[in-house]
Amino acid sequence: MADKLTYKDAGVNIDAGNYSVKLIKDAVRATYRPEVLGDLGGFGGLFALKASQYKEPVLVSGTDGVGTKLRVAFMLNKHDTVGQDAVAMCVNDILVQGAEPLFFLDYLAVGQLDPEQVATVVKGVAAACKESGCALIGGETAEMSGFYPVGEYDIAGFAVGVVEKSKVITSERVQEGDVLLGLPSSGIHSNGYSLVRKICFERQGFDGSEYIAGLGKTIGEELLTPTRLYPKTCLPLIREFDIHGMVHITGGGFYDNIPRALPDDMSVVIDSSQWQMPTIFQLLQKWGNVEWPEMYRTFNMGIGMIIIASPDEADKIKAHLAAENETVYEIGRVVKGPHDVTIKGGVFDA
Repeated sequence: MADKLTYKDAGVNIDAGNYSVKLIKDAVRATYRPEVLGDLGGFGGLFALKASQYKEPVLVSGTDGVGTKLRVAFMLNKHDTVGQDAVAMCVNDILVQGAEPLFFLDYLAVGQLDPEQVATVVKGVAAACKESGCALIGGETAEMSGFYPVGEYDIAGFAVGVVEKSKVITSERVQEGDVLLGLPSSGIHSNGYSLVRKICFERQGFDGSEYIAGLGKTIGEELLTPTRLYPKTCLPLIREFDIHGMVHITGGGFYDNIPRALPDDMSVVIDSSQWQMPTIFQLLQKWGNVEWPEMYRTFNMGIGMIIIASPDEADKIKAHLAAENETVYEIGRVVKGPHDVTIKGGVFDA
């Protein structure tokens, strides 16, 4: 007679899953807002929206993952930053439509469940949620034996936010002459890592531990710098000022993302000399012999979020950010044109 099989024999350890939940409970609870109902362990997360605070509340949702940046985390066995990437890619996206992030759910799929590894990833998610002001009200950890290699995983997330209908930011408000204000990125964020890995690990032959003098850290540390969270900086601006448009610079860089915030008959002229390009982008361009337009189509080049406003309002926004010790650059203007982006200055005028 054949041996009796269990789910564990097939590679799924339910006890390990329960233990991982135990490890993350405190971190998750620390993210709860007053609107959260119940606790961990339900089949769904409960959130009591205080609709009376709004005249016409509009819910805004977004979902995203971390992408092949995870390969770097696997190489270095460092998993405490990618949770922030998962949160940032979602909350930053809904932010550009004016939404305050309310709650977040994560999905983590693993080859073999390592409770400590899972806890490290999810604690990063929880910390990023807390910084963004949104509650981590649920998630799923799926142990998929034979699907992912042992030690590897994928993580994605889903965010929901709310905005007053009159404050929803759409392309309809952008006008000729509007100013583009750029907020610095924290580094590469979470886009372009297929090219990053090809340059750094295939062409340069790095293993991630190499100290790069121009960066002041190892290449692995630089590449795992988490995506900046913009809600704390931008939500007060959305509430106080007349913002015509916002752009989260993600996959597609400047050329593909900025037109998403423009009317069909408007274009943008960017002056890239108005901010200091971070060293990592200069190195990637040099190491990979990448054409500059390709760099600006793939990466954020040091600008992670763009705010579009009238010249007068832009001056007020700059003054507000300066008072908060936030760095901001005036990087371009909106002009009449065929719904595209022109980049001048810096390397483009060389």
